[in-house]
Amino acid sequence: MPHILTIEDDRLIANDIAYTMQSRGFSVDIASTGREGMAMVMGGEYDVVTLDRVLPDLDGLTILSTMRGIGMETPVLVMSALSDVDERIKGLRAGGDDYLTKPFSPEEMSARIDVLLRRRPQVGKQETVLRLDPLELDLVHRKVSHGERKLSLQPTEFSVLEFMMRNPGQVLTRTMIFEAVWGCRFDPGTNLIDVHVGRLRKKIDLPGARPLIRTVRGAGYLFG
Repeated sequence: MPHILTIEDDRLIANDIAYTMQSRGFSVDIASTGREGMAMVMGGEYDVVTLDRVLPDLDGLTILSTMRGIGMETPVLVMSALSDVDERIKGLRAGGDDYLTKPFSPEEMSARIDVLLRRRPQVGKQETVLRLDPLELDLVHRKVSHGERKLSLQPTEFSVLEFMMRNPGQVLTRTMIFEAVWGCRFDPGTNLIDVHVGRLRKKIDLPGARPLIRTVRGAGYLFG
C-alpha cells in the first residue's frame, strides 16, 4: 500500500489527512513538528510527503530544500495558508511538486496525492528509453542524461520532460502539458507550468547552447 508522511503541526488537519487517506487503504505516518518530520523523512521510505509550509520549530521549505539537496526525490505536496503567488512560487522553487492552499477539501487533497503517485503507463520494449540528442530518458529506471552528464530531476519535472520528448517539434500548450502531467483540468490563472518548465530548463540546457525548450509566444512551448 502507498505510504505517506504528513508533517503538520495542526493536529486536526493532520488527523483529517490521515483519516481520508487511510480510508482509501493508504498507510499514513504523522509528524507534528518540523524536526520530527525531518528525522522521519530521512529515516523512512515514503511514496509522498505532505508538508506544512509554516512549522513552529523548522520551516517547511528548509525541510524541502534539505531533501532535494541530498538527492531525495520523494514527491512533496506543500500545504499552507499562505496563498499569494510569491509563496506558491517559493514552495515550487524549493522543490515542491505541488502546492495546496488551506483550507482545502479532502477530495482535492486526495486527488492531488493521486496525481503525485501516478506512474506513467507501462511502455513496450521499444519505448523503454526516449532519445533526442543530446538527451536520453530512461523510463524504467526514471533516469535522465545529457550526453555524459547525469541529471537529477524531480518526479514532476521528469513527467513534463517525458511528455515533451514524446511530442518533439510540436507546439505544446500549457493546457496540454498540465492535463497530461497532472491529470486534471487546467486553471488559466496558475503559473505552475511556467515554474516547472523554468526549473527544467536550468537543468537540461547548457550555457551558450541552443535551448532545448523554446517559448512560443502566446501559444506554449516547443521541444527539440
